[in-house]
Amino acid sequence: MNTTSAEASQRAFFGVSALLFVASAGVTIVWCASMSAMGGMTMPGGWTMSMAWMRMPGQTWPGAAGTFLGVWVVMMVAMMLPCLVPTLWRYRQAVGRPGGEMRPGRLPALLGAGYFFAWTVFGMAAFPPGVALAAVEMQQPALARAVPIAVGVVVLIAGALQFTAWKARHLACCREAPEHARTLPADARTAWRYGLRLGLHCSFCCAGLMAILLVIGVMDLRAMAVVAVAITVEHLAPAGERVARAIGAVVVGAGLFLIARATGLG
Repeated sequence: MNTTSAEASQRAFFGVSALLFVASAGVTIVWCASMSAMGGMTMPGGWTMSMAWMRMPGQTWPGAAGTFLGVWVVMMVAMMLPCLVPTLWRYRQAVGRPGGEMRPGRLPALLGAGYFFAWTVFGMAAFPPGVALAAVEMQQPALARAVPIAVGVVVLIAGALQFTAWKARHLACCREAPEHARTLPADARTAWRYGLRLGLHCSFCCAGLMAILLVIGVMDLRAMAVVAVAITVEHLAPAGERVARAIGAVVVGAGLFLIARATGLG
């Protein structure tokens, strides 16, 4: 591949990636705005239940689950694509290297599909307990009053997870992915399986931060933006493990503040 062709390929790749990010972010913003406009259910304890865990009028539960999952996938593309782009680009370079079979588009797309399939499974796992918990909270006022404290506890635990070896191991797998992608064979099975494995590592790595998003409000654009920035920085910045611990310290402080406020101590 000559220099001109390589530059054109690079521009095309990053242009398509940017368009995909903008489109997914735009759809997410529109959905969040429409859900916010509908309001939520005011609960005992002074908090508001998100409409994400409820059916719309005339909607079946399978329909509600499908809507949630569809929006979840689009939201994950917007949040996680910046972390994935370096890996996709390195793999695209590897499968398009001189002397190799040219599949610079299909194979990276399969890797990305495997990656976001793992995040789709994460969303599928999150929806049923979210709905069940929302139903119990609507029926049990005493439990609903405890939710603000529970949210603080979840945030506190999520912050503590940032300091664990488990977090460091999965974060290292995510950070090393671009270099690993350069050595992958150029075949569809490898691309899919590596994308799926990388998606699982990233979902485990980000489980704590995603739990914060789920309990704070899955349709809260501010929470979504903060979590997305935190994930991107710890994945891409130099000294990512130290960055993850710094994020953990901030999150632990936020959890303690939420607990103190909910118990009347703050």
